[in-house]
Amino acid sequence: MPKTYELIVFDWDGTLIDSEARIVTCMQCAARDTGVPEPTQEAARDIIGLGMKEAVERLFPALDGGEVKNLIDAYRVHWLGDQIAEAQMFSGARELVQALRDAGHLLAVATGKSRRGLDKALDESGLAPFFHATRCADETFSKPHPRMLEEILTDLDSSPADALVIGDTEYDMQMAGSARVDAVGVTHGVHSAERLLAQGALRCFDDLQELSGWLYDQPVSKRCEA
Repeated sequence: MPKTYELIVFDWDGTLIDSEARIVTCMQCAARDTGVPEPTQEAARDIIGLGMKEAVERLFPALDGGEVKNLIDAYRVHWLGDQIAEAQMFSGARELVQALRDAGHLLAVATGKSRRGLDKALDESGLAPFFHATRCADETFSKPHPRMLEEILTDLDSSPADALVIGDTEYDMQMAGSARVDAVGVTHGVHSAERLLAQGALRCFDDLQELSGWLYDQPVSKRCEA
């Protein structure tokens, strides 16, 4: 990889982990359990990347605070259970993360997941040892607010100019832009390349193998054009 970024900050769901189907199914099951209208697949997938409270409030704006909490609790029962197929890593995820770590980069995760949910996912994937820092939406502000990214920068003593965000949603791009951090998108997740580029992505990649090629095989610098 050319000397560009000291710190690489990954989103989790839709970027490293192919969790869309599981998230959508859990949200639909939670809606049925709590007696609210079941969201369409498109509506449920569009909120992936937000914190759970923000996602539920966007999907179900008529719910009061207690109803939001009940639906979140129902979602977590399904997510932490074993009745719905587990999410799998995208092809090339482990290889990319390990290669970046072996090359001496600082690695972090900024996610809309809860701490309990991320710790479970890190344990199941075996990726936990590769990351120097992680931040979850129930520990700070949800994306697209930049706070979780700013906290990672502070924790790892890195500057915005030395960091890169990799994500699959416009919320990742908005978070990065607000923190003055460069970002690139992967389109095997939730949002289209058009949406990612419109929110400031330097460029987009179809998958992690293509991203890896850009990081390692091209004589690019941090300020290269897409």
